[in-house]
Amino acid sequence: MMLERELKNLPQCAGIYKFYDKNNNLLYIGKAKILKNRVKSYFKFTPKLLPANKLSPRIFKMISEASRLEFIISPSEYDALILENSLIKELKPKYNILLRDDKTYPYIAIDFDEEFPRFEITRKVEKKGNIKYYGPFSNSANDILKALYLTCKLVQKRGCLKEKKACLFHQIEKCHAPCVGKISKMDYMKIIEEATELLIDRKKLLTKLEEKMIEASENLNFEEAATLRDMQKSIKNSLHVIHLDLAKIENFDLFAIVIVGNIASIMRLFIREGKVVSSIHNIVKNSNGYELGELYKRALIQFYNEKTKLINSQIITADAFEEKNDIEQFLEQKYNKKVSIKTPKIGDKLKLANIAKDNAKEALSQYLNKNNDNILEEIKELFDMKKTPIRIEVFDNSHISGDSPVGCMVTYEEKFIKSNYRIFNLQNRDEYGQMRELLTRRIENFKKDSPPDLWVLDGGNTLLKLADTLLKEHEQQIDLLAIAKEKKDAKAMRAKSKANDTIYTLKYDFKLPPSDKRLQFIQKLRDEAHRFAISSHRKKKLSSDMKVDLLNVKGIGEATIKKLLAYFGTFENIHKANQLELQNIIGETNSKNLYKFLQS
Repeated sequence: MMLERELKNLPQCAGIYKFYDKNNNLLYIGKAKILKNRVKSYFKFTPKLLPANKLSPRIFKMISEASRLEFIISPSEYDALILENSLIKELKPKYNILLRDDKTYPYIAIDFDEEFPRFEITRKVEKKGNIKYYGPFSNSANDILKALYLTCKLVQKRGCLKEKKACLFHQIEKCHAPCVGKISKMDYMKIIEEATELLIDRKKLLTKLEEKMIEASENLNFEEAATLRDMQKSIKNSLHVIHLDLAKIENFDLFAIVIVGNIASIMRLFIREGKVVSSIHNIVKNSNGYELGELYKRALIQFYNEKTKLINSQIITADAFEEKNDIEQFLEQKYNKKVSIKTPKIGDKLKLANIAKDNAKEALSQYLNKNNDNILEEIKELFDMKKTPIRIEVFDNSHISGDSPVGCMVTYEEKFIKSNYRIFNLQNRDEYGQMRELLTRRIENFKKDSPPDLWVLDGGNTLLKLADTLLKEHEQQIDLLAIAKEKKDAKAMRAKSKANDTIYTLKYDFKLPPSDKRLQFIQKLRDEAHRFAISSHRKKKLSSDMKVDLLNVKGIGEATIKKLLAYFGTFENIHKANQLELQNIIGETNSKNLYKFLQS
């Protein structure tokens, strides 16, 4: 057996390893201090080569599918970590944990190089200058900043100092007008200190807002009082944990992770000067499940990316994990500063870590019970699926009598992921042939873009069986549903409250009542695919018609149209062009003929 031979030939050095299945699909990338020892730990060798007993369900399933492996040696375990991380990002193996949250979080920053500095929101962290950053914050950053300017007499707008005269903010007693020397720099910095204290200790900031809200109510200014109330609520909601003051004035970031099945909750707390100043939490899902250590590793690597400033050299994790030293070295190299990752066993930090875990559990509980009361679990149970459909792909095609056919795929993962929508220009003229072409091309792309948990087809039992046949031919397993529209007078009924659509599985047909939430969810998926297919077909048909029109213009041929499209990008942009723009591309005579035609 190839895999057994490869295991015997593994070197005794650091590096990365890659497992492949029998169809040469990449399953998993890992790194090792000693390749031979690490890779062999996945297997037991008697009486024959099998997955080891103590593997997690996810890794056990991966090893069961593994047929061969490759490896790349590296100078050190640290270098292996860097290589592993870059390859996982690029190749997206099926069984590696991929966290999709790559957004930048806002900071509140103040530049002390300015004579009268102001607090501002920024997502860009710069190393130059005497800028101090607070955060990162969640969505409450705007309300926190507004609250600071409401409660402290700071320079309210960036342009105020340029005016060299006292403005309206001074008249309404919201600013001391440093622009005309009505406050010294020393006294102004005392206001900055007060504002900084409120920024760090949100409990005091909320008290100040409460006072202003009561004052507004007493003055019968109910609109302002309501605004202050909403601001208070936003700031309270941004902090998922209680205000716990530590015994020491310390700065650190704290990570806590809780896993339930194939869903995980990641809570991040940011402690500044002994107080929790902000928190961010994410819910992440993976149909193959998680291991706690690998999830901590991925969460730290992804959070401290090129967009995130490492303000503190101390990171706390609620749980110990095996590759802590590697991540420390990774971050030290990245930020050029000493980094410490610790898991507390006693004291205030342990107490705070436990509070973070409790909040992670609560966030996960709220997620599982929100909106549709776990609609995906209900769908899994109703249609007897192999696993909960976390990632769903929906297919439809569109044409008019076989003309300009397009196939479309939309992707749903907690919400519709527009960046993963795909359009396929098809050759077949009949719907069955178009669906065969569409699904085959998607299957052939599984190596680059991993298969989802569920396919939903806009059609009936015939297309469902076609999809099942194609998947079996390519030795792939995906749960399948098809939804056929009820028709009246040869017209499809799409209204969710009236349509009696049929949902097909490979075993049964389901006629659910129109009010059923599970039917409505599948209808929502189908309707989005239909909308995307129709709009894509219209664009293709319009482009085709425009091309035919242009070919009727004297002097305009296929080569000329290619030149125009290479420059303008679309036929719509060609139609909007002026004669001078056209002349620069196709010459004076042809541009006159074309422009005259377009104007007519």
